[in-house]
Amino acid sequence: MDAALITVQGLMVISLIAVGVHFKGMAIGLFGAVGVLIFVVAFGVAPGSVPLSAMLIIMSVVTAAGAMQLAGGIDYLVSLAQKVIRRFPRQITFVAPLTTFGFCAGAGTGNIYYSLMPVIYEVAHANNIRPERPLALSATAGQLAITSSPVSAATAAMVGLLAPMGFTITDILSITMPASILAIIAGAFIMNMRGKELDEDPEYRRRLAAGEVKPPAADADGSAVTREGRLSALLFGAGVIFIICAGIFEELRPSVLLKGKVADVDLSQLIQITMLSVAAAIVALCKIKAGDIVKSSLFDSGMVAVVALFGVAWMANTFIGAHEQAIVGSLGELAKQTPVMIAFALFAVAAITTSQSSATFSIIPIGIALGLSPAMLAAMWPAVVGVFFLPTNGAQIATVEIDQTGTTRIGAAVINHSFLLPVLVFTLVAVGSGMLLAAL
Repeated sequence: MDAALITVQGLMVISLIAVGVHFKGMAIGLFGAVGVLIFVVAFGVAPGSVPLSAMLIIMSVVTAAGAMQLAGGIDYLVSLAQKVIRRFPRQITFVAPLTTFGFCAGAGTGNIYYSLMPVIYEVAHANNIRPERPLALSATAGQLAITSSPVSAATAAMVGLLAPMGFTITDILSITMPASILAIIAGAFIMNMRGKELDEDPEYRRRLAAGEVKPPAADADGSAVTREGRLSALLFGAGVIFIICAGIFEELRPSVLLKGKVADVDLSQLIQITMLSVAAAIVALCKIKAGDIVKSSLFDSGMVAVVALFGVAWMANTFIGAHEQAIVGSLGELAKQTPVMIAFALFAVAAITTSQSSATFSIIPIGIALGLSPAMLAAMWPAVVGVFFLPTNGAQIATVEIDQTGTTRIGAAVINHSFLLPVLVFTLVAVGSGMLLAAL
């Protein structure tokens, strides 16, 4: 009876996630809340825990990021990235994804890739390099960067889950960051062998003959960068560096009186305080209106992530909480013998939900309940790059559209798209090397 009930409820959870994915955006969170309602009304199950800490971190970070965007800070970061990419045109298959990774990790969002995408395409096309190689790698690297960012929503979720085990944000990044960089380098070597050279590609030749290929986009001269943009980016960067340093050096965390005892401020709360203070500094020093922050695209997408995380994580926690003993009992020994199964689960849930945060909140608690070490969980966490397994992400579609040479494509079978190889390579190398680092 228990197995049948778990199966029915599990299928309901998957179905509601699928419905939410179909309607896109925050719909996954809305239908997650529907799932909680069904659990409560139809099955008499108490609602699970709500990821309040992660939601508040996301809100504070996107507020600061939105302020930086309004001040022109994102334009400044993009101009820096463009200079790096253009400086090494022949090595673009390596430089572009590493640059994208660095800037997306620093900003806490893969959305910066959209601004770099035309530059990557143009430099590749101008140097007769198959654009599919750096474009597919860079788009995927932007998603992998989320697990190496101290200010991303998914990292906020991971910190909230592992902090009670004494595993800090610094511990997490010390595993995910080197593992991810190694994965990108390995992916670049492999992608350099993918497909024919641009001047030998039949689709490109056809488009050339038909006059369908347009010249690459004009150079960005950085003229849009302002003093306020530079200052906002520096303020945001200073906040990020302080958070990282506070994670490394506990003495940097302020001590407060808590229930009659002196204790360090919780790192999750320190992140919230710091990023909201950064937003205040940008408002005061960079001549933007605080009320306009809510109109920025970064704030908008961040709040969508908050609602999505709220609902789907609440539903997942409700389901897991209701059957934790049964789930742990059936999977415990298998997970201990083959812990990599958690990585497969992270990959699969990320692919289904198209959300690293949702996959993190759905699967990592299971790994914790199974007794896996936080270092091992951090090592397997980059598997959430599985969000690109299916070609339904906006960055994937935009990349296919911008590549006028036709080398970046989604195949007739849908699954055979240009991003599949980077996703698989990044997952295998990042998780494999991460597990070696975790063992050390």
